[in-house]
Amino acid sequence: MSKIGIFFGTETGTTRLIAKKLYKILGSDIADKPVNVNRISPADLLQYDALILGTPSYGEGDIPGKGASGCFEPNWEEFLAMMGRPDMKGKRIAMFGLGAQERYSERFASSLMALYQVFAGLGAEMIGEWSTEGYTFQYSASAIGDQFVGLVIDQRTQGMHTEERLQAWVDQIKPALLEKVEATA
Repeated sequence: MSKIGIFFGTETGTTRLIAKKLYKILGSDIADKPVNVNRISPADLLQYDALILGTPSYGEGDIPGKGASGCFEPNWEEFLAMMGRPDMKGKRIAMFGLGAQERYSERFASSLMALYQVFAGLGAEMIGEWSTEGYTFQYSASAIGDQFVGLVIDQRTQGMHTEERLQAWVDQIKPALLEKVEATA
């Protein structure tokens, strides 16, 4: 049986921590261990039909990387440059992003939308929207109406909600991801 692939970019390690928590909730029987995108080739990600992708937020809603957002290590920006523009029709992707709603209220978790648009633009089926209820921010590019395009975690000011949000989101996305895994097994 194929599995769900979990990939993330990180700068301080928090996105890695969240990816590991998601893996623990899903379990090793249906998901592979999370991997940092700065340690893989595009073929490693593209082998999966069901994916969970995670990103920190840096800059003004930029895709995190050494260029526009000034990350110290390679991140999504460098990975996407290597990946090019593959056809991702047939892939089902859920995304999560990190942000700090008090510190960056005017651009809360906006990098999630930048990454979302890349994969949606390549033809992937995007799932995993998450309510904006319970968050306090001025603006987020990642919000469409009252929904984020993926799960948003504010570990800095709402860490007390992280476990509950992760579990609820996994309960929401797991059936659709498993359907994709089982269809390609």
